[in-house]
Amino acid sequence: MSEHWAALLTPSPNTNTPIDSHGLAVWALQFTPRVAHLDEAVLMEVEACMRLFGGADLLRARITDEAVQQGVGIVSWAPTSLAALAFARSGVTDGFAGPLAQLLDRIPFEAVAAIAAHQPVLARLGCKTLGDVRRLPRGGISRRFDQHVLTALDQAYGLRPAAHEWVSLPENFSVKLELPGRVDTAASLMFGAHRLLLQMCGWLAARNSGTTAFEMRWFHDTLRSKTAGEGGELVIRTADPSRDVRHLGRLLAEHLAKVELLAPVGDIEIAALEVHSLVDDNKTLIPDTLRAGEELALVLERLAARLGPECVLRPNLTEDHRLEWMQTWRPAVGTPKTRAPKLPRTVDIPQPSWVLPKPLKLAVARDRPLYQGPLQLVVGPHRVEGGWWHREENAAGQQETRNVQRDYWVALSQHAGILWVFQERLAHDQISWYLHGVFA
Repeated sequence: MSEHWAALLTPSPNTNTPIDSHGLAVWALQFTPRVAHLDEAVLMEVEACMRLFGGADLLRARITDEAVQQGVGIVSWAPTSLAALAFARSGVTDGFAGPLAQLLDRIPFEAVAAIAAHQPVLARLGCKTLGDVRRLPRGGISRRFDQHVLTALDQAYGLRPAAHEWVSLPENFSVKLELPGRVDTAASLMFGAHRLLLQMCGWLAARNSGTTAFEMRWFHDTLRSKTAGEGGELVIRTADPSRDVRHLGRLLAEHLAKVELLAPVGDIEIAALEVHSLVDDNKTLIPDTLRAGEELALVLERLAARLGPECVLRPNLTEDHRLEWMQTWRPAVGTPKTRAPKLPRTVDIPQPSWVLPKPLKLAVARDRPLYQGPLQLVVGPHRVEGGWWHREENAAGQQETRNVQRDYWVALSQHAGILWVFQERLAHDQISWYLHGVFA
């Protein structure tokens, strides 16, 4: 009887706390590959993995601390599964404080479900504890009661092995929670949503996966007005697969801060929409918790959730010879990442430090462009032609081409410094000069 079993008991058998094979049992899979759901409790066999968590004491402390966040009322430990469950039902936490038989003999026999089913008869026989039942003649117990009484008794005391149906992971994750009270503000939904996020991240960890999109739904109270509707929903997306509870919780809180509930909410639900395998780039034996660029991505996602995706942009390099299309700006969150083009490291033509949002047309005198005085053309021309394939919709709703035919020059101004100008070739041999960039 060297095995260590843990029983995680919910506050009461009739509680609405979401402790089931899709909830806490999945969360517990982070600690041990063998988890069983029995009656109102979750059983875990942790003997095989205690060494990985620093021993029984550290593993016990971790499970006890994290089980509270799942609404678990008591965590008990014992050498057998039914003994751990019986101790949890009786309020005893440590089943290793003494010999197992002595500890079990002192608890009420109602703590074992198979024996509690015969409570009226056993009470008339004067039995109050498991020790009283164990002292009854085994032959009389087998004739008067069904075989489950002796089987459960032997399994609890470690005289017979116990077999359980181990919990298997569901293919999809969707958990609903009834709130303890009606909630009037969206921000207050985070209290219950955090518990569901813990379960979802546990499910993702057990599958070695992360989510790039999950959905939160809320359901209005049945006494709502007819105009309020059934409820509402939010879809939260991340740039990379994640199962970080803190990060996903912050993103959800930022989105909920912008929501106004139309009626009090009684139930919430969280479902994982897009699940992807997480590939660990760490090739060392010791896990690397600090990864380059990881914190920046999390900060950008939180800023985009707070300010809007159109306010947080990132540059995107493109393979284009037209200056204004060499780099475009896209939302940092919510758009698929594209690999940067393999552009040459050195360019044989000058490139301006600053580019004007729109080329500025220049005046011309004696075939020379003017900008705060006459410009002296120093280097050039560099001819750029392209964009005949590029069409966009203008303000009038009409399609127009972005084709360009330009000769670029490096120009020197006595007052404005070094400039990047181009000469545009028009019909009938007409030309126009434009200022397009400035060299720092």
